[in-house]
Amino acid sequence: MQKLHLVMGGRVKDPQGLEFVDLNKIDVVGVFPDYHSAEEAWRAAAQRTVDDAEMRYVIVHLHRLLEPELPKA
Repeated sequence: MQKLHLVMGGRVKDPQGLEFVDLNKIDVVGVFPDYHSAEEAWRAAAQRTVDDAEMRYVIVHLHRLLEPELPKA
């Protein structure tokens, strides 16, 4: 089974949170077929903005949203 992951990021209101300042400016890095490739993309995107504390990138487990009844393991 394919386990899709979305990597996205943008400027947040609080560096400790996940509330984005402007949803129209979200940087969608891409959708990836597994966690490993999503993590590589996340690291690359986060590294580009490492000096900007208000920029945050995340990995979203799309497969958990699409099929929430599946076990997490």
